[in-house]
Amino acid sequence: MILAVLLPVFGLLGVPAARAQQEEQALVDRATLAVQELMSTGERTEDALGFLRRARAVMVCPRVFRAGFILGGEGGSCVLVGRDGAGSWSSPAFYGLGSGSVGLQIGVQDAMVAMMIMTDRGLQAVMDSQFKIGADASLALATIGGGIQGSTTAAAGPDIVAIAKSRGLFAGISLSGSVLSYRPEAAGSYYGRQYSARQIVVAMEAHNPGSDPLRAMLLRFGAR
Repeated sequence: MILAVLLPVFGLLGVPAARAQQEEQALVDRATLAVQELMSTGERTEDALGFLRRARAVMVCPRVFRAGFILGGEGGSCVLVGRDGAGSWSSPAFYGLGSGSVGLQIGVQDAMVAMMIMTDRGLQAVMDSQFKIGADASLALATIGGGIQGSTTAAAGPDIVAIAKSRGLFAGISLSGSVLSYRPEAAGSYYGRQYSARQIVVAMEAHNPGSDPLRAMLLRFGAR
């Protein structure tokens, strides 16, 4: 009798975890579509592809809002995927992107954003629990397409290159001052246990088959 009572209770306890995993999977699915959109259409596609093919990792934010970044849910949520020396892509680590003010151009309400991380130095900075874009003077940032503002470059090349699109058009956006925050609870929901960003992106210790389409899309467009 006691077992019959407890079994439905244990079943209900698993509902929030399953729902959270579905939310993370939806984010990964949107990131897959964002990669396809960013890398296959528009006048700056060749520029984006050139950087992706050389990138050490890529941060994909399927939807970033103009009126502040909305953390959690869909707005301002991102995934970070790394590449090893053989060209294989990792499963995603989950991040939130937040800022007190957003530098989207007038008339642009929201955009999809990809940040190609070109160097190990840039990747190490992004994998910190919190990374403020533009705050580290030793990192060179660049942006491409649509009159994106706040670009800086270095003789050795940028550490991070950002590109944004809104409604199929390349959009102007300034990410300087935005904060990327790692979400370990999202990793726990998606992989069944909590991993650090380094364990997921660099050591590639975590894998969820639901991320295979994203990894395949990056392999398609980012093959060296």
